[in-house]
Amino acid sequence: MRRHVRPALAVAMATGLVIGASGCAGWGGGPGGGGPNSINVLMVNNPQMVDLQQLTAKNFTAVTGINVNFTVLPENDVRDKISQEFSSQAGQYDVATLSNFEIPIYAKSKWIAPLDGYLAADSAFNQSDVLPPITAALSANGKLYGEPFYGESSFLMYRKDVLAAKGIEMPANPTWQQVADVAAKVDGAQPGMAGICLRGQPGWGQVFAPLTTVVNTFGGTWFTKDWQAEVDSQGFRNAVQFYVDLVRRHGETGAPQAGFTECLNNLIQGHAAMWYDATSAAGSLEAADSPVRGKIGYVAAPVVKTASSGWLYAWSWSIQQASTKQDDAWKFISWASGKKYEELVGSQLGWSRVPAGKRASTYTNPAYLKESSAFAQPTLNAILRADPNNAGVQPRPAPGIQFVDIPEFPDLGTQVSQEVSSAIAGKTSVDAALKRGQQLAADVAASYRQRPPQ
Repeated sequence: MRRHVRPALAVAMATGLVIGASGCAGWGGGPGGGGPNSINVLMVNNPQMVDLQQLTAKNFTAVTGINVNFTVLPENDVRDKISQEFSSQAGQYDVATLSNFEIPIYAKSKWIAPLDGYLAADSAFNQSDVLPPITAALSANGKLYGEPFYGESSFLMYRKDVLAAKGIEMPANPTWQQVADVAAKVDGAQPGMAGICLRGQPGWGQVFAPLTTVVNTFGGTWFTKDWQAEVDSQGFRNAVQFYVDLVRRHGETGAPQAGFTECLNNLIQGHAAMWYDATSAAGSLEAADSPVRGKIGYVAAPVVKTASSGWLYAWSWSIQQASTKQDDAWKFISWASGKKYEELVGSQLGWSRVPAGKRASTYTNPAYLKESSAFAQPTLNAILRADPNNAGVQPRPAPGIQFVDIPEFPDLGTQVSQEVSSAIAGKTSVDAALKRGQQLAADVAASYRQRPPQ
């Protein structure tokens, strides 16, 4: 679950709204505006979406006659606004970017429209080309509710040259103990270089994105199948203690404030020898101007008790149930998530900027593979091995790998993450952090046990 904004774009993109990428500008082209041949799209401000805005007018509107009015917001803000707009079913926005966390929840609430009918009539879209774990993650009750713009899993990234200088060979499928042993050996291998970078920044989508995958493979879980809280269980405790000890002993400076961007910069700038995080980071590491291009190795997410542990995440397009322009909305989605759109980005903006991680055909495209040969196969392998319905060693009451797919999890995960981040900072113990976390999780679990069977 990435918060991946290219550093050069982060400041400019976080300042507010960007609207009207297909000829309309300002609020006049926003919700409710633009006339009958327009749709309103509410989306996150990630770099891939900025590219989409640039390409829409000349390559979609010019062909279909459909104007697209974009409202673009930073991730936390867009999640809040989408929730407000779609829960009210006012129909002001036709399309929004949702992740595989929101889609099952929104589908259950009937806030978004199923797409199966459009797929049946649009064979050119080729749903079978979309990677099966992505399709499954965007489905609910046997129906599809979202199409991916890009997808990701997680893997371990490491400096091949640094390990080689120490005579260390990284296994293709490392265990967490092997990773900790390597981190100890390469800590300080170069001036200012930490053995590993791991997120410590509070947030359900920050520290608990990687940490929940560690919990899973250590044998822990947030909840049992019958809604018993397990935050202070042995598996959960062992995982958090291992993670906290590893980052405190061999991790980056300022770990309690470090998120995706900070670890990305640390690896690029030579301040870390390893990093466990999102597969989508590889594009930045292998960019033409990256000082570590060609120096990074990519292997599967480390494990303990499970065969794999990489997460699964996708920013995707969904149609508001109340939209009166669902046909036009599908035309936009089928274009933006289509194979031809990837080819358009590759030919006009460069193959490193293709919103990948969603289609099998991407990983057989020679032009794309030429740019991404270092990480393409490890990325594909990670996504294909991800199973949100079987993320650990025991049955769970809700799907999810790096999260629990229930509406209460963002608040729960964020509160517990603050305790864990304090443990990373040395301000509290893991036992104390998880004791508080257990109380919070128990309240959530109790509310589910009291609900009538569905």
